[in-house]
Formats: sequence, C-alpha cells, structure tokens
Amino acid sequence: MRYNWNPWHGCTKISAGCKNCYVFAMDKIYNKDSSQLHLVKTKFNMPIRRNRQKVYCIPSGSEIATCFTSDFFHQQADTYRQQAWQMIAERSDCLFFIITKRAEYIAEALPADWGEGYDNVFLNITTENQKMADKRLPIFLDIPMKMRGIVVAPILEAVRLETYLSSGKIDSVSVGGESYENARITHFEDVLAIRNQCFEHNINFSFHQTGSKLEKDGKIYTIAHKNEYRQAKRANIDIVKRKIWTAPTNMDNNPASISFDY
Repeated sequence: MRYNWNPWHGCTKISAGCKNCYVFAMDKIYNKDSSQLHLVKTKFNMPIRRNRQKVYCIPSGSEIATCFTSDFFHQQADTYRQQAWQMIAERSDCLFFIITKRAEYIAEALPADWGEGYDNVFLNITTENQKMADKRLPIFLDIPMKMRGIVVAPILEAVRLETYLSSGKIDSVSVGGESYENARITHFEDVLAIRNQCFEHNINFSFHQTGSKLEKDGKIYTIAHKNEYRQAKRANIDIVKRKIWTAPTNMDNNPASISFDY
C-alpha cells in the first residue's frame, strides 16, 4: 500500500527546478500563498494514528511518500521536524520516501539517533540540471544513510551522473518532467541517457512522469497531467535490478519487499 503524508505545506523556491513548482501551481487555484510554510494539523500524526481496535490505520509494510507539498528539510519546519522523526522511528515497519533539494541542511537536521541512517528512510536528492547535480550530490554522498536515491525532476537538460553512480552509494534514480502551466519540455533522449547510465552501473531506474510536454523523435507531445504517469510507464524503460527495502519480519502482517517507484 502507498500513502501520501504531508505533515507541513509550503516552500520557497531555491533553484531552476522550482520555477514552475506544481505546489505553487495548485495553490494558485485556491489563492493560497505557497511560500508560507505551515503545519497541516489534520495530517500531522497520520503515520501513528490507530483505529478503534488500537491498530495502526496505515498497515505494516506500507510505502509513505513524505512531505511532497513542501521540503522535509526546509528550515521553517525546524519546530515540527523532530516530532516527525519520532513518528518515522515509531513506524519502523513502513518505508518513508523523502525528497529534498536542501542537501546542505540535511546533516544538521537529522535526529540524534540517526547513526548510519534509519532502516526505513529512503532519502532522495533532486538534481534538475548538471549544475545542481554537481552542487548537491557531493554533499549528499557524504551523509550516512541506509537508502539513497537521485530524482532528476523536472529534468531540464541532459545530466551526467556517472561520477556519482560509480560511488556505489546510489540505490535508484528516478526521472520526471515538469507539469502544468508553462511546463518546460522533457526531451526523451535525455531521459534515455540517464537510463543508460543506470544500466551500466546496475542501479534501479524509473521514468515516473513524462511532464506536460514531451519531445520524442523531433515531435513535441502535449500530455494531460492525469496521463503523465501512465504514459511514462508505457515507455517501458524502467530498470529494477534489486529490491531496496524489506519490511521487518516481526510485524503482524506479511513482510513487503519494495522497489520504490516514485
């Protein structure tokens, strides 16, 4: 099972990939100011909620996409994050999939008992272009963690990742295009180039989203947002070399082996 957990909402733009952020696009519809980060009180304790039978509402072995309408490592979330870490630690039977652009702030925002990383946290850094790859990935690779991925989204140009993939520290790479108003073009050849790099280094690869505009073989396709994920999967270029996480076997339900598909 997959769940979305957005304990806080809102962000600030820090690089080229943020220009047409989907959070800002969606909030604009409702006249909300996305730059004002705030706690989502109705969702904050979602991972540890229990039903009347005192059983967790989110079942053991679930994947929990975390903080997709903000940045988990945004400095304005400092007052909330420690409680979030406590809930993540409590739910060691679930996989928490976290994406951030703020590589430089990860180390100081980790919990005191992080050590070599939590067994149930799959941390990912975004690298929308070569400049951000070369800025963020060296920092990211120096931080201890059990599961580590790269998300090239929105992909704005061809990105060479070989130097980082050859480190042996990357478990997966996921690529996606930009959505909604003024979306920049996703060039399919750039997606394939990253896929080939992953194949050479025996690393999981996922093309998770085409974006609203996809260029392939010299033709530009306009794709409705609701179809972007399905169309990306129709390309049939994903690579699954190995399972990334297995739920602890001492849980009530059957263990789940997961290769997270962003």
